[in-house]
Amino acid sequence: PFHLVSLAATVCWSSWSALAGTPSPLQRDVYAIRPRYAVVMFGTNDIQSRDIHRYGANLLDIADTLARQGVIALFSSVPPRDDNADADLWVPRYNAVARGVAQSRRLPFIDLHRELVPLPRHGLGSDGIHMNVYTSASGAARGCVFTSEGLRYGFNARNVITLEALQRATDVVERGRAAPDPNATRLTGEGTPASPFVVASLPFADSRDTTRGGGRSIARYSGCNSNADESGAEFYYRITVDRPTRVRAMVITRGTVDIDVHLLRGGLTGDQCVARDDRVIVADLPAGASYFVVDSFASSSVGLRAGEYLFVVTPEP
Repeated sequence: PFHLVSLAATVCWSSWSALAGTPSPLQRDVYAIRPRYAVVMFGTNDIQSRDIHRYGANLLDIADTLARQGVIALFSSVPPRDDNADADLWVPRYNAVARGVAQSRRLPFIDLHRELVPLPRHGLGSDGIHMNVYTSASGAARGCVFTSEGLRYGFNARNVITLEALQRATDVVERGRAAPDPNATRLTGEGTPASPFVVASLPFADSRDTTRGGGRSIARYSGCNSNADESGAEFYYRITVDRPTRVRAMVITRGTVDIDVHLLRGGLTGDQCVARDDRVIVADLPAGASYFVVDSFASSSVGLRAGEYLFVVTPEP
């Protein structure tokens, strides 16, 4: 594997490039290497299309493709985009989706973005996109120099935190040691009108399957002037803010699954709907409690479109 030229880890590729074709470049790499672990970092180029829903679906496909063959994926956030202010606004959104995919599959997550932000120039080269690397006095690139000086550079920082993540993974999987991460705050609530899931902090992500749970309290969201048939199962989320806050709420699905997102205020019935969409709501939440409901759409021609979804909420500038 140290001499193989990877087909899936390629310059300028987006997440769908690794999945294209039969067998895909991802699958061909797995055939060639037979790895136990795979570090997955896509997003910098995906941002160009601004199709974050396709990106999330692709990451889910990558995670599931690897898992079916016994490969443990370690997902990574992507660096800042200092080359373009608008692209950089999308970086936290894409990173929240990547974190949500890792969370949904109970996989390790490497927060590269967090480690790069404090570095000089965010650990990026002169183009503001690619990470820089420590160079020796002779001018040779040295990406595995982990001294205090070496770790001021992006690739060096990425290499060391990736090696540390792989060390933690092998300690748990191969050596049977306890997971070293501290206990995280658990999601509270049951996803029902009486006990909604609590969005305790942002960014937030949660994954559910409406074929395996959820209630059926709302079939129409008349408050949003919608006649769409939402008679499938739904889950409820409560978010409480102490000051007006703009958020982006996204629901990501795959295949024929169609899960819509609705924003409710003042009550938990369809006539309290103030916004709805089949993919994303960007809304200014007033101080106090607001509710998001993710609900399964039903089509007269296809029938109920229930299934797995990834629900992600991020703060907006």
